[in-house]
Amino acid sequence: MNVYEMKRFWFKTCLRALVVAGLVGGVLFAVRRARAYQDPSIYITVTYSDPINVRGGPSTVHYPIVGRLSPGDTAVALGTSPGREWVQIAYPGAPSGVGWVYAIYVSVTGGELLVVEAPSTPTPEVTSTIDPTLAAAFNFQPTATRLPTFTPPPPLTVPQFTEVSTPRNSMVAPGIFVVGLVLLGTIGLVASIIFRK
Repeated sequence: MNVYEMKRFWFKTCLRALVVAGLVGGVLFAVRRARAYQDPSIYITVTYSDPINVRGGPSTVHYPIVGRLSPGDTAVALGTSPGREWVQIAYPGAPSGVGWVYAIYVSVTGGELLVVEAPSTPTPEVTSTIDPTLAAAFNFQPTATRLPTFTPPPPLTVPQFTEVSTPRNSMVAPGIFVVGLVLLGTIGLVASIIFRK
């Protein structure tokens, strides 16, 4: 036998052993689970003083109510939730034939319950995003009234500007004053140049 044939032999042997082990484990798990589901000696009795709700799953938020049990009613127990807060029971009134009750409200008799997985949460119904009642509150119908009348603005007043005329005589006096100052400055300049020498 060469190395290649030896590896092939051990690979096939190990693969067969894994398959057999998986099948045996699956059968043992299925038998144990089936025994828990089919054992009618494990049952619950409602100990709460008022009727309790039977739900489609182990939650008051995510699963709907599928029925009710009165105080003293019994049902076959099938399993418990991972936190042991809910008990799964056989309930013919539920669509799947299985319901869940809150563990505080019942007593379990006849044995130990196995932990079972919760069913998938139902898909919420599609609802419109706008509430029709709210939308109707904002649907205003205009009332039939007379249109407003047009009121013309007051007439436009254009400002009038008038020229202010100044007499010619009043313009002469400032001119003479300016010319006089220029002459006086020139005389002072000439006198300072002459006397400086």
